[in-house]
Amino acid sequence: MGKTFWGSDKPLEEKTEEELWIRYRRQRDPEIREAFIKQYAPLVKYVAGKVAVGMPHNVEFDDLVGFGVFGLLDAIDKFDPDKNVKFKTYAVTRIRGAIFDELRSIDWVPRSVRQKTREVEEAIGSLEAQLGRTATDQEIARALGMNEGEFLKTMQRISSTSVLSLNDVWFSGDESDKVSIVDSLESPSSLNPDVIVEKEEIRRVIVEAINDLPEKEKKILVLYYYEDLTLKEIGQVLEVTESRVSQLHTKAILRLRSRLTNIRKGIV
Repeated sequence: MGKTFWGSDKPLEEKTEEELWIRYRRQRDPEIREAFIKQYAPLVKYVAGKVAVGMPHNVEFDDLVGFGVFGLLDAIDKFDPDKNVKFKTYAVTRIRGAIFDELRSIDWVPRSVRQKTREVEEAIGSLEAQLGRTATDQEIARALGMNEGEFLKTMQRISSTSVLSLNDVWFSGDESDKVSIVDSLESPSSLNPDVIVEKEEIRRVIVEAINDLPEKEKKILVLYYYEDLTLKEIGQVLEVTESRVSQLHTKAILRLRSRLTNIRKGIV
């Protein structure tokens, strides 16, 4: 006979998923956790497959899956069914974030590329603070002492070797309490009212920063992070090459990071 709970004679396997989430949130039943892991394991492979597209050849698919498992476990432990968000939607974000976190920890990116990434981000931040608007490629290139063609080649190199995602984009008034865009979209009910108000303000600032992006860059973020399309699929939608989508994605991330850093410092 299957396991029962709450004094019910109804077996565990006959409970709805919603009922199981409620039980897990209350009692952290390891049997339910194991059931969720088995049920959503294919989701890890799905996300890993999406991330694998465009990755350097030395990145193994099985490694991505292994990294993603940590995200799934994290999602199961932190998921709150009261927030009216589907677990699958929540888990995809956590799985992708865990994969990117592990990829960054490997740190295969050449020092010269990391340095150039910082230079581009700082140039964008400085320019857009001065201009009060989004800087064009030509303006960014000029600030970097390049022509537009050289700037595009630089962005291509950064986008093909760096691992940048929305998990990198954060905003906070305190270095010890960074809040990524992904985290800012959560408002745990366990937080006290003052913290909830602060989180809502952070969310507002981030939404405004995203809305200020050039239309194509904003659309790429939506299609990649919320519609779950691959860079190749986005390229087909926007009728540009996959390489161009990758460049625009990288530029959008750098733009957001510099914008939110400026806001945190009170520059804009």
